[in-house]
Amino acid sequence: MPINDSDSSGDRLRIAMLAYRGKPHVGGQGVYVREMSKALAELGHSVEVFGGPPYPDLDPKVTLHKFPSLEIYNDYYPGRMPGIWEIKDFPDFVELCSYLTGNFSEPLSFSLRAYKALKERIDDFDLVIDNGSLAYGNILIQKKLHLPVLGVIHHPITVDRKLELENARTAVERFGKRRWYAFTRMQTRVCQGLRRIITVSESSREDISKDHKVDIDCIHVVPIGIDTDFFAPQPHIKRIPGRIVSTASADVPLKGQKFLLEALAQVRHNYPNVHLELIGKQREGSTTAETLEELGLSDIVQFNQGISYRELVDLLASASVAIVPSLYEGFSIPAIEALSCGAPLIATTGGALPEVAGPHLETCLAVPPGDSDALAAQIEFAFTNPQECQRIGDAGRKRVIEKWSWRESAITTADHCRELLTTRKKSR
Repeated sequence: MPINDSDSSGDRLRIAMLAYRGKPHVGGQGVYVREMSKALAELGHSVEVFGGPPYPDLDPKVTLHKFPSLEIYNDYYPGRMPGIWEIKDFPDFVELCSYLTGNFSEPLSFSLRAYKALKERIDDFDLVIDNGSLAYGNILIQKKLHLPVLGVIHHPITVDRKLELENARTAVERFGKRRWYAFTRMQTRVCQGLRRIITVSESSREDISKDHKVDIDCIHVVPIGIDTDFFAPQPHIKRIPGRIVSTASADVPLKGQKFLLEALAQVRHNYPNVHLELIGKQREGSTTAETLEELGLSDIVQFNQGISYRELVDLLASASVAIVPSLYEGFSIPAIEALSCGAPLIATTGGALPEVAGPHLETCLAVPPGDSDALAAQIEFAFTNPQECQRIGDAGRKRVIEKWSWRESAITTADHCRELLTTRKKSR
């Protein structure tokens, strides 16, 4: 395949991309792996993805190498205890020991599997792109195999840690959260050992530098993209009065679902037809489940688990308003999906969301994070002013078309790969 004329160099890069978790329904990381690997391949670069379960769903142009793990945190029995007979090598042993200490074990064990696999193929790649694992195996890859690693960080997990600890309900839960997020110390050390990091927004760039104590000049912003031909308005689908669409990919305080549900309970008094379509799975015993029961909202909240992208587009086309209630986002793929579909969007001002969603009353309706009263007020404004909100939705789509494409993201990422290779040659 010839190099795309838009690429700034004719050099064909041989890239190993690491994805410790990559299936698209897991969240933004999975979408990134699929779309970035595809876009890089379309530019003519050789891309092979090394992935852990749940495995990435990749374009046929991209090769996937699967790294089976102990799958301790699987969808069906999360937190299961592996049998001793399942421990077949050192990465398995590390995964089990890390789990037994209460730590999130996947990034470290995956990075050791990646080191082991790449050790056998040192001459097949120019560099490694690591999508978010930031684990000690990356340092081994750099120092022992002499393969430079370009770190990709969507947002620092230290932000999740801070919010989880602030929202812990008991001392025991707080202790458990501290143990779970102990891996963020490893990520800080690994970040400090990387020569170049890319992230998706200026907000994330500043937070990565602050939380991981990395020179901000080593961190570069490469916004991600979206297929605006696929995520597009559907004129044949009418917007349903009272319908709210939101994403519940992770039931953690960071995503702000609790405040959305509190706002929904307020809006219900004035708009009895209000109902919420949540994209994601309901988890028994979760904060969302408890809030639903406490507020008596189960009859007007529908979970949509495992839907296709086509179904997601149709659902957004039917929404009176889409909402991203997060307390913090490093970027927010749900936001640009809604904007690209022309759905009127209510978004908080947490993290990078203002960079993504744009100005209040121009391309979105903006509210402070963690403010259910303000969120309820903007929902009622959207219901009362559908024509004004459709104008805002149309402007939001135009914003996405002008600012984000995977092709441009891949071109810029390839440029950073070349800069990293040049820096390595100069340092030798």
